[in-house]
Amino acid sequence: MNLLYELRNILPADQVTVNPAVLQQHSCDESYHTPHLPDVVVFPKTKEAVSDVLRFANEHRIPVVPFGLGTSLEGHVIPYRGGISLDFQLMNRIVEVRPHDLLVRVQPGVTRTQLNKELKKYGLFFSVDPGADATLGGMAATNASGTTAVRYGVMRDQVRDLEVVLADGRIIRTGGLSAKSSSGYHLTGLFVGSEGTLGVFTELTLRVYGIPEAIMAARAAFPTVKNAVDAAVSIISAGIPVARIELVDARSIRQVNRHSKTDYAEAPTLFLEFHGNEAGLQKDVEAARELAIDEGCSGFEFETDSKARAQLWEARHTLAYAFIHGFPGKKMMVTDVCVPLTELTGAVEHARRILDESGIAGGVLGHIGDGNYHVLLMIDPNDPEDLKRAEAINESIVEYALSRGGTCTGEHGVGVGKVKYQRREHGDALDVMAAVKQVLDPHGILNPGKIFG
Repeated sequence: MNLLYELRNILPADQVTVNPAVLQQHSCDESYHTPHLPDVVVFPKTKEAVSDVLRFANEHRIPVVPFGLGTSLEGHVIPYRGGISLDFQLMNRIVEVRPHDLLVRVQPGVTRTQLNKELKKYGLFFSVDPGADATLGGMAATNASGTTAVRYGVMRDQVRDLEVVLADGRIIRTGGLSAKSSSGYHLTGLFVGSEGTLGVFTELTLRVYGIPEAIMAARAAFPTVKNAVDAAVSIISAGIPVARIELVDARSIRQVNRHSKTDYAEAPTLFLEFHGNEAGLQKDVEAARELAIDEGCSGFEFETDSKARAQLWEARHTLAYAFIHGFPGKKMMVTDVCVPLTELTGAVEHARRILDESGIAGGVLGHIGDGNYHVLLMIDPNDPEDLKRAEAINESIVEYALSRGGTCTGEHGVGVGKVKYQRREHGDALDVMAAVKQVLDPHGILNPGKIFG
């Protein structure tokens, strides 16, 4: 079969390509996983076009892999079985803003920055911030979260309704506009986080929030990782409505200082942000400062000016790039897990210890307000021994989390990188997931090889 010819009978010729540079772009994400070329890339503009492509692919048993911006970290968009890469950059329209309902309808190719720029006109914002300027369709597919999840929740908490094209081309909606429903199965929650294995999103209805009256950011340095994590847990346990609470370890602060020419104390550091009104914010920050001091905090600096806040957060937001630019020729491997708050101190200390023992450069950081932390590893992907050591670190971190009631991934998703832990984490429930997959995608065309291997 001439796939290019067949698809150009379905879509306009300029929406279907086998250009080598475009194929290469769609062969990888931002992870260390081995790239693989798709056979063809298509750029649909409508849900009907997506439906037509999927109906054709299902009939001919051709793999289809949805593609946003390629910012995923576990190989989600890599088409290991070739086939069609379904790129949503032309479906990037903000369909409707409903300010009084605190809802917005968007196409899957809209990015979070694009959305927030539009929402600002209404005094609103979209809360999920995974760091990268990812597409909202991709963020829903991986159940992304990020720095603000401790207060506003993860992607699954924001999705009110989805328009989904199934493998056979049927178009369904999974929810509605109302704030709650007791009618039927919660299909929206099922599709969010399914990583393109159950259906393809063509529209999302999302919850948004009013921009806070006042925002204050703070940075607090501690003598040990344990002190920093314990302070974070104390702040959360006290019910202080912190919007962000991030850990950056001493090794990572050192890397930031080198990269950004800053002079932060090279110590485990918490970066915090508080949202609220002027009067309440002062009390919240003071309460957090006192709890931090109880854990040996050596400095608690805070800012309310937007420019100063941005500078304060720069260390956290540029951390990955500080490591990447500091180790030319190496590639970053990032792993993430999530544990109960009571297990967080031991988990972060364990991660730092095995990283130091390995000799591999890297950092430990995370959204520790909800028990989610990351380990960055700088590796040579062409060195088998380097890869072996990095995989051993990843394995140890995941096993530690699973043995203490945690999960192998708090926000990056399964993709191909965390497939081998699914049975260990889910047991017989994995068979139930596979049964759902079989019903919705009996020929296995939707992002094959992901989640189930």
